[in-house]
Amino acid sequence: LPPAERPEILEADLAGLALELALWGVRDAETLRWLDAPPAAALQQARDLLRLLGALDGSGHVTDEGREMAALGLHPRLAHLLLRGRELGVGATACALAALLSERDVLRRADAPPPPDLRLRLEALAGQRSGSGAARFDASALQRVRQAARHLARKLGVADAPIQPEWAGRLAALAYPERIAQRETAQRYRLATGQRVALDGHSPLANAPFLAVAHLSGSGLHPHVALAAPLDEASLRADHGAGIAWAERVAWDAASERVVAERAEELGALVLAESTLPDPDAGDVADALAEGLRQAGLHRLPWTKAARQLQARLAFLHHHQPDAWPDVRDDALAADLSWLRPHLYGMRRLENVSRLDVAGLLLARLDWPQRQALDRRAPSHLEVPSGSRIALDYADPEAPVLAVRLQEVFGLTETPRVDGVAVVLHLLSPAQRPVQVTRDLASFWREGYFDVRKDLRGRYPKHYWPDDPLVAEPTRRTRPR
Repeated sequence: LPPAERPEILEADLAGLALELALWGVRDAETLRWLDAPPAAALQQARDLLRLLGALDGSGHVTDEGREMAALGLHPRLAHLLLRGRELGVGATACALAALLSERDVLRRADAPPPPDLRLRLEALAGQRSGSGAARFDASALQRVRQAARHLARKLGVADAPIQPEWAGRLAALAYPERIAQRETAQRYRLATGQRVALDGHSPLANAPFLAVAHLSGSGLHPHVALAAPLDEASLRADHGAGIAWAERVAWDAASERVVAERAEELGALVLAESTLPDPDAGDVADALAEGLRQAGLHRLPWTKAARQLQARLAFLHHHQPDAWPDVRDDALAADLSWLRPHLYGMRRLENVSRLDVAGLLLARLDWPQRQALDRRAPSHLEVPSGSRIALDYADPEAPVLAVRLQEVFGLTETPRVDGVAVVLHLLSPAQRPVQVTRDLASFWREGYFDVRKDLRGRYPKHYWPDDPLVAEPTRRTRPR
């Protein structure tokens, strides 16, 4: 066992504490001396809940309703449920539901979790139901709940009245407004917080478009609905209208690979109604398309061979002078798409980017002096002694590669250099296969050429294999003219 139990204040729901602090006028809990200070995140979450319940105003001051809630001596959720239930004329039902939620579940089932429908429990309290299939009600628990309900009714000052189970969802939503849930599938609902929760698909609740969820079970990653009741949209709008707002959404839809623009009537993460946004902001559309391209990958741009070669040349220059040249590698381009965004105006679909000139966009990132220096410092081709212009391969930013037939560099005494960096020479046979890879051509002429000549002259006797490559005539033909 641990040497000491973890202090309750570090684990408990702090909504009641937050309401007490507000009543005392304490705005900053750190000004008080605690044996164990309440966690700041949990305390802020409690204050957010109190604002949602109407106990605190936007400035964090206690409201008149908050004072009434505190006077009841209950958890703020249940106090809010009682006060609003009395206001709606169903005080007796509110007291019964509050008693149910504060006691151990009255419904038992040995082989599986009991049905989550709160209405069943209220029906049992009203004497309208004795059991549900394999589930049975605990008589002693029902008696305790009835006593608790009568006690709450006296404290609230409401007369005895029949319990109305059909109010279960509306009243539960008043106590747990952040757990109002919207149906996504028969087995999955989305809470107003955005969290997804599971529901048994065979439950009668599975057909309800909205639920008021009182309790959850299971792990934080896979929560299940343990207690809930259906909630109709009219009641939702009547009681929670202050939290409902229209929002414009311009976002990337990965499934259709296009930007969608919608107006949505929302309660937290719940969407009550939506329609197409006829004239979305062009900048928002460009931002959404840029984000879609980031998700899909920059390989979806129309990269030509020339664009990739230009990217590699610029990457070579950036590698050797990172402060002087922009970073145009794929990950750097994807990290900041400001270079691309201005060119996405008027586009909505990923397929529209096929009209872009990627090489031109990369060049647009250079200033005028850089453009003038590009071909000089990182040329696309090098001219070899034979007169051929051979394309340089900049795939490795450390050093470019020049793949050239051996006969075309006869007479070249020094390794070519690009921006001061020695080129890696891939000297090719007549069959275009590398016979030597070197960054020291002079050393190859002195030490390696004669072994290569001996080997290749037997395989390619028609080709030119001079005794002295330094004075021999370079050629791109089989032999010099």
